[in-house]
Amino acid sequence: MLEKIQQLLAEVETLQAHSAEELEALRIKYLSKKGSISALMNDFRSVPAEQKKEVGIKINELKTRAFDKINALRAEFAQTDSADDDIDITRTAYPTPLGTRHPLTIVKNEIVDIFSRLGFSLAEGPEVEDDWHVFGSMNFADDHPARDMQDTFFIEARPDVILRTHTSSVQSRVMEKTQPPIRIICPGRVYRNEAISARAHCFFHQVEGLYVDKEVSFTDLKQVLLLFAREMFGEGTQIRLRPSYFPFTEPSAEMDISCNICGGTGCAFCKHTGWVEILGCGMVDPAVLQLNGIDPTKYKGYAFGMGVERIANLKYQVKDLRMFSENDMRFLREFEAAN
Repeated sequence: MLEKIQQLLAEVETLQAHSAEELEALRIKYLSKKGSISALMNDFRSVPAEQKKEVGIKINELKTRAFDKINALRAEFAQTDSADDDIDITRTAYPTPLGTRHPLTIVKNEIVDIFSRLGFSLAEGPEVEDDWHVFGSMNFADDHPARDMQDTFFIEARPDVILRTHTSSVQSRVMEKTQPPIRIICPGRVYRNEAISARAHCFFHQVEGLYVDKEVSFTDLKQVLLLFAREMFGEGTQIRLRPSYFPFTEPSAEMDISCNICGGTGCAFCKHTGWVEILGCGMVDPAVLQLNGIDPTKYKGYAFGMGVERIANLKYQVKDLRMFSENDMRFLREFEAAN
């Protein structure tokens, strides 16, 4: 392995290119996913344990040198091209096209704005989290399916460190450092080990809310969610709450809104039921309050959580979740008027 690395390093040092096409061919040969250096990285797993450190350092040095060499050659071409350019100072300047916010950012900002007007403060936390804040503090049992590799991305070197599967971890971090009253909204990106399709992705965006104080009731939760639904989808929007289960709330419910396409009369989008599910909610389980240092005999709370992609689907009738992460400019330009 070390001999192969030295051989490639010698080749890299002598690289020459006389055209942009030759330079691109060199980049593909050495630095592409199927290039020579990537092949070395694939073979790294077969290196004896006692040699891994030395070999790893040498591979990184080779990769860095290859990048530097390719970039240096590219810079030479750029200087040559710029020297040959004819600049017409009499040409009329073209207008610079302005960018637009991403549709998920537009929807997230609208959600946050609605709840901010209802008295909720913005709270954020890390995407790389520990098991306690994601699961333990949220009353997940040790054998809960969400801890399984099928649902959660674990950091290989640290099995207790994961990519957060929900933004409830932000709620936990706020509760352990703050005594009630607490009224927060927690937007952020989350990760789950799922197959990518039109209806699911391995990463998506959530907005969760938490209110903890004395004498908090389910009626308070219902009224806040009704106000949110009507602000987001229109004054005539109706809601319904169906019993459900979440480890961190009791009682728990899922909330549907009257279909904003057919007005509740039934269509293909709502599967002819007149209703579309948009979020989960419930009263904070007393065990969660206690785990996070809040006295459940004095305080109560409610929590809710929704997927930003789900709200965007309903608001803009985007049927394929993958459209939000493919950076297709034709799709993104459709939202210029929404900024």
